[in-house]
Formats: sequence, structure tokens, C-alpha cells
Amino acid sequence: MGSPGRPVIELRRGGRAPAGSYLYEGDGLITGWHSHEVHQIEYALHGVVEVETDAGHYLLPPQQAAWIPAGLEHQAVMNPDVKTIAVMFEPQLIPDGGDRARIIAVSPLIREMMIYALRWPIERRGVDEDEAVSDGFFRTLAHLVTEALDHEAPLSLPTSEDPIVAAALAYTKENLASVTAEEVSRAVAVSERTLRRLFADTLGLSWRTYLLHARMLRAMALLAAPGQSVQATSSAVGFDSLSSFTRSFTQFCGETPSAYRKRVAGEKN
Repeated sequence: MGSPGRPVIELRRGGRAPAGSYLYEGDGLITGWHSHEVHQIEYALHGVVEVETDAGHYLLPPQQAAWIPAGLEHQAVMNPDVKTIAVMFEPQLIPDGGDRARIIAVSPLIREMMIYALRWPIERRGVDEDEAVSDGFFRTLAHLVTEALDHEAPLSLPTSEDPIVAAALAYTKENLASVTAEEVSRAVAVSERTLRRLFADTLGLSWRTYLLHARMLRAMALLAAPGQSVQATSSAVGFDSLSSFTRSFTQFCGETPSAYRKRVAGEKN
């Protein structure tokens, strides 16, 4: 049962399919907080999706998927020019789905099977002979997803129930281009020393580390947008020089901003 103001959205719309797909393509969208009665794996064919739960803020770049187990309250941010495929499973198809969101690497086989799954929408009311084919297909995909869940690729930002830390996180994310620890401290009415202690005690990382991760995840989202330059991205996330941005991005992502942008663009084809 969802929390007050957080509905359970019935994706099958009265149907009884044990598994199926859902395609989203179009403008930017914020879904609002909700949960589903089924497990969900979401893959961005192009563009970037962000998934937020009470435990973390996750970025879904190309070649990785978000796992959202049944009953987990979340909201998704579909950035403009996004095209995503979601495949839903009844919980018994993946009994070890857990109770938290995960970002997992998507093999070429899972990617192609998710695309193929589009012929079976989750709200369908199929004929018996077609359902026999789809049941076998989705059982195989469920097995592959179960294996993939053991290999997380955690591109996420922490969240906190501490009101001061939560406010500091939000202020930092909203002001990545120029934010300083002094400004954050002033915004949440604590000293810089207290801010650093709170981050260490509640999140297990420093404010500066959080800032770097937030900048890198935002840069990955920006670079996925059509026509977005590396220079403009560097400035937008608060780097004074292109070289320092390139160095930080490469250390964080394992590839240069230009290589990442080129790979993301290739995913659209």
C-alpha cells in the first residue's frame, strides 16, 4: 500500500499479463511519487532518466538500467528527448527482487530482448496461443535480469532524513554552477564545521565528495542532450577550466566527456 499522497499505479489496467512492456518517448516528464504492483526494469534507449527513492537519487545513463522492485515508492524524471523501455514482471517471476532500487549493467542480449518485448505491452489482453510464446520469453528475460541484479553499477546520490542534511543536499544540487560550502552552510543556518560533521555522520562522505558526484551525474545527463557541448557542460556544473572538468569526468566515468557524448549519441541509432 502506498503512503498518503503516493498512489499505487496499476500498470496492467485490469489485465492479467504476468509480464509486459511499456514505451515512453517524448518530452520531459516528472512522474510524481508512486509505486507499482509489479517489478520494473527501465532502460533508456536514448536520453537520460533519473530515478529517486527515499534512499537515493539514481542516474540512468545509456547501457544501464534501473531496477525498481514491486511496492517501492519512487519517482522518475524523464529528461527531454528521452526514449525508454520498461519491462514489468509479476513478483513471482523474480522472487529475489529485493526491496531497493538498483542500477545494473545491461548486456546486449538483455537490451535486444527488452526491445523485442515491446510487442507485448503490459496492459494487453492477448490470445492464448500468443501468451504461451510471451510467457516463455518473459521467463527467460526474468532469469537474465535476476543474474544481472548481482552486478550493480551504482550511479547514485545519497539522500538523508536529517532535515538539515536534506536541505543542504537540495541546495547543493540546485546550485551546482557556483555553490560553495559557505553558501550551503548559510542557507541551512549551520556553521561549515557543523555541515562537514553532519555529512560525515549521516552520509559517510564529505560535502565536497557529494558535490563532485552531483556535478558528474548532472554532467552525464547534460551531455546526453542533443547539441550540448562539453564546454557548456563544464561551465554548467561549476568547473572553471575545461581541462579540470575533463580530468574529473574521466576519473569518475572511465571515459572522456567527448567519448561519453559520442557513445550516448550512438545509442540513438
